[in-house]
Amino acid sequence: MYLSIKAVTPLENYLLRLTFENGEVREFDMRSQLDYGIFRELKDERLFRQVRVGFETIEWPNGADLDPELLYEESRAPVYTSP
Repeated sequence: MYLSIKAVTPLENYLLRLTFENGEVREFDMRSQLDYGIFRELKDERLFRQVRVGFETIEWPNGADLDPELLYEESRAPVYTSP
């Protein structure tokens, strides 16, 4: 299923909150990606937090991006806890 990304919010612990074109909100854990190639640079939290939507997916100023299909398939609905 191909769904483009409409919004992204960086969260603590290298999580990304993603809003897909169908309105679904999901969270993607980037920690599994941070030991590979260009994604290593995203261990710098200042760079990680510069994530933005571009070309129907997410991207960073260093050129890193991820396939929206991967983001959807490997993300999960957020877990909300009561205060």
